[in-house]
Amino acid sequence: MHVYRSFKATAAACSLLLITGCGLFEDSKGSSSSGFNPPNLTAQSRLGATEGRVNLVSWAGYVEDGTTDPAVDWVSAFEKKTGCQVNNKVAASSDEMVSLMKTGDYDAVSASGDASLRLIGSGEAAPVNTSLVPNYKDVFFGLKRQTWNSYDGTAYGIPHGRGANLLMYNTEEVSPAPVSWSAVFDDAPEHKGKVTAYDSPIYIADAALYLSATRPGLRIRNPYALDQQQFTMAVNLLKKQRGNIGEYWNDYLKEVAAFKSGDSVVGTTWQVIASLAKSEGAKVKAVLPVEGATGWSDTWMLSAKAKHPNCAYKWMDWIISPKVNAEVAEYFGEAPANIHSCFETSDPTFCDTYHATDEAYWKDVKFWTTPIEQCLDGRTAIKCVPYADWVQAWTEIKG
Repeated sequence: MHVYRSFKATAAACSLLLITGCGLFEDSKGSSSSGFNPPNLTAQSRLGATEGRVNLVSWAGYVEDGTTDPAVDWVSAFEKKTGCQVNNKVAASSDEMVSLMKTGDYDAVSASGDASLRLIGSGEAAPVNTSLVPNYKDVFFGLKRQTWNSYDGTAYGIPHGRGANLLMYNTEEVSPAPVSWSAVFDDAPEHKGKVTAYDSPIYIADAALYLSATRPGLRIRNPYALDQQQFTMAVNLLKKQRGNIGEYWNDYLKEVAAFKSGDSVVGTTWQVIASLAKSEGAKVKAVLPVEGATGWSDTWMLSAKAKHPNCAYKWMDWIISPKVNAEVAEYFGEAPANIHSCFETSDPTFCDTYHATDEAYWKDVKFWTTPIEQCLDGRTAIKCVPYADWVQAWTEIKG
């Protein structure tokens, strides 16, 4: 799903004066919706002896041991320090991650928000004791105990990083410069056949986000909490968009190639893709539109069936330690979770490019959260459309 090769971006350095004393470590009190009732599980109270191994499921690029690139290895040092041998299974989708975790063969997973509530609700994910993860105290508060990684104030994982789904356009073909998602919805016919969109059921939330701004009468407060009418309107908008789509993408290299060739001139992207495309000669720019954007925040979640929980806790602390988290963020292309990582990146200006310390920027990003029947916006009199229906609708949208 995500980017899985190294990319060194460029922009200005983080300043300690700008981030100290600004509440960036403050803990959020957000939680999942009322009516969502996962099994009553208890977090581990203390660490025991490490078990000698840990079995992980991850996005490609999150667990690197030098196999992909001899210069990229943060696993070997972990194994040497802890004695925990790392065994990693790379997953290609959130659905695959959920399926793998249901087997009970894995101790932890780097789940995105479109999978995390499924794991919590089914009892596959266990609550985590954040006091057993020393580096957790330095995680940006905007990532802690959010709707996609907690329930009723209890953390169900350790935040890893985050990114926004931006609007990218060809600066020579698209004029005037777009500032709204209307460029890929209402104005999409202007670039018929050259519009691109992310290939996933969760993209329905992008349409809902746009409708929340342009159709206030629908009263969409959360793009992942849609009643049947709101959902139908979002699906209809995407079916209308379909006639203007050149291709849907989930491989970032294909999107880069499409913008370089001119086959795509406007559509959704990630910062790392925009930077890479630009470095390879594409005339592109990426913006956060006026309506805001959807985004992703990945969380290391502990299996409720973990056979090696102590090594898993050691891994979760390691992967968000300042230097390692910086290495992962640069290699993968995302904003790190640990605020101190901004002083450890090889490119001292990396965190400005990815808005790592800009909490105001992230307030306009609605992070992927698994749609469930219990409406995430707090409504209790009705049911919202669950993720299974999003999957079915996405198949219909694509035809």
